[in-house]
Amino acid sequence: MILCIDSGNSRIKYGLWADGDWCRQGALAHAESAALSALQQEWPTPARVMLANVAGAGAELAIRQALGGWAERLVVVTSTAAAGGVRNGYLNPAQLGVDRWCALIGARALGPQASLVVMAGTATTIDSLADDGRFLGGLILPGQQLMLSALAEKTAGLPYAGGAHADWPRSTDDAIVSGAIEAQLGAIERAWHRLPGDDRVCLLSGGNAADIAKRLVIPCRQVENLPLAGLQVLANEP
Repeated sequence: MILCIDSGNSRIKYGLWADGDWCRQGALAHAESAALSALQQEWPTPARVMLANVAGAGAELAIRQALGGWAERLVVVTSTAAAGGVRNGYLNPAQLGVDRWCALIGARALGPQASLVVMAGTATTIDSLADDGRFLGGLILPGQQLMLSALAEKTAGLPYAGGAHADWPRSTDDAIVSGAIEAQLGAIERAWHRLPGDDRVCLLSGGNAADIAKRLVIPCRQVENLPLAGLQVLANEP
């Protein structure tokens, strides 16, 4: 059994992998990381515990403490030049966010076609993966909620909007919410048209993936917890 943990900006996602499938998955707020300790009472000791952490040293320490004796099996994953069938095209491969790296590896495990890998959470990342496994590069932009917060905090007259998306917004709240969503859609669709290859797929993961997927005008597929899938691949590499 393998325990995979994706410690993101806002939440901790985890999954237990055994016998070729996920036997349990879940998500916690960082303030609730101690709840991971309950896994030790419910499951046998895993062969490895794989961690991708972008939330800082404090988050890693809290996770280690929650794991108790399982922390002896912990492997803290970092971005490398190549792994899991993916070659890292960053100028400095180690600087690529490990959550993005794991998501790319998870996407590659789904098939050999060119992929646009979108992680839609606190931030939105849009990464291009060629059909030969080369990571071509990617985009980072504020997620929908960050865009709403920025307008509310940095302007004098705009609220934190509680509106709805509309093709023709006719209120300020709707205009703000629609603008934030359209910014996500536009960045994704532009990146899609730059991605080389006829056989290509757009994969979406993260908390805002469902909201984005229903509005895209390109073929797309929603995949839960792509970074966890990448961690599982890495756990089985020599």
